[in-house]
Amino acid sequence: MSDLVMPKFGLTMTEGLLTEWHVAPGAAFRAGDMLFTVETEKVANEIEAEADGTLAEILVQAGDTVPVGTPVARLAGGVAAPPPMAAAPAETASGKDTLDSPAARKLMAEHGLAREAVDATGRDGRVMKEDVLRLIATPLARRLAEAGGVDLSRVEGSGPRGRIKARDVEAAAQAVPAPPPAPSPALPEVTEIVPDATRRATAARVSAAKRDIPHFYLTHEADMVALARLRAELNAEGHGQKISVTHMLIRALGLALEEMPQMNRIWAGDRILAFGRADIGMVAETPDGLRIPVVRDAGGTSLDAVAAQAGALAERARTGRLTPADVGDGVISISNVGMFGVSSLTPIINPPNAMILGVGAERSLFRPDADGAPALRRELTLTLACDHRIIDGADAARFLSAVVALLETPLRLLRPARKPA
Repeated sequence: MSDLVMPKFGLTMTEGLLTEWHVAPGAAFRAGDMLFTVETEKVANEIEAEADGTLAEILVQAGDTVPVGTPVARLAGGVAAPPPMAAAPAETASGKDTLDSPAARKLMAEHGLAREAVDATGRDGRVMKEDVLRLIATPLARRLAEAGGVDLSRVEGSGPRGRIKARDVEAAAQAVPAPPPAPSPALPEVTEIVPDATRRATAARVSAAKRDIPHFYLTHEADMVALARLRAELNAEGHGQKISVTHMLIRALGLALEEMPQMNRIWAGDRILAFGRADIGMVAETPDGLRIPVVRDAGGTSLDAVAAQAGALAERARTGRLTPADVGDGVISISNVGMFGVSSLTPIINPPNAMILGVGAERSLFRPDADGAPALRRELTLTLACDHRIIDGADAARFLSAVVALLETPLRLLRPARKPA
């Protein structure tokens, strides 16, 4: 007998929410089978078996949150995947392919794919099942297969190198006779909907955050005239990734954290973690709910690099390809709802972050100028939510004012951070 434990994803993870079991107690599983799903930082991480075995007993039920390292089940004859933060096993004489997940090796063999043709995203170059599926099936095909219950391993692809396309999945689905439609009952006035694992995990996470974190809020308006002018000039050059207001906000938060390192900390149980790099999370809306990928070193890199990194992360979030390396280990996130015309947002902190910035839509309004005459302005309302366990009101006010100053003198976004004396 051996214990299957809650794995650790990222430096700041102290606990995980077990959202779903894929194997029932007493059931046998094969190498590569999914055993359970863990929700961390609003990303679902599927834990797969490394060897054949039997799930002897479940110790932690779906929906429960437990600390990292806690036994969640007992296994008979099988060994589960090691925690992601553990050292990777050494290569053997057969080469790197022995590090690849069993499910990935099986799919590569079935589709005749050379390992060199697959872009590996796992730790130390490990090929994961998702890496192979990305090659043999388009994102739309994968979504259609999941919605229609079609097994991609049984679909013959018509695309280049046998890649499975949407029409291949549709053809496979049509080949299975549909069951006769059930008689339509009278529509009730109220429909009961059972939430999926992702929605249950999100509900549990935000409930715990609002209950356990002592929030306080500050609001500040930023004059966006100079920033809008600089953004238009940068984008007119036609070089690289287009710069958005969100990109400039991420860069401003990164610089502010670099210049105020005492704010680059989180409360982690009975200790404080101080970070030496400004990593900024950005809330992204996806078909599977909200995700928070993290832009790394936003204060130590250029605005163009921030924009390129944010664009790549947003694309991976939309297509369901975020990895554990794309999330976590940040102090602050940004949630921008301005594109919906909302004037302001009072957000809930995403643990283990210490802050989150809510961003509304730009508004045109008149403010008195230096002579008292009305002057037309373009303003953005920023609302900063803070964890009072680690941040005091005066420090938070100075931090938000520093962010606003960077936005109102936006040339500073193109220069390195001013290191504190």
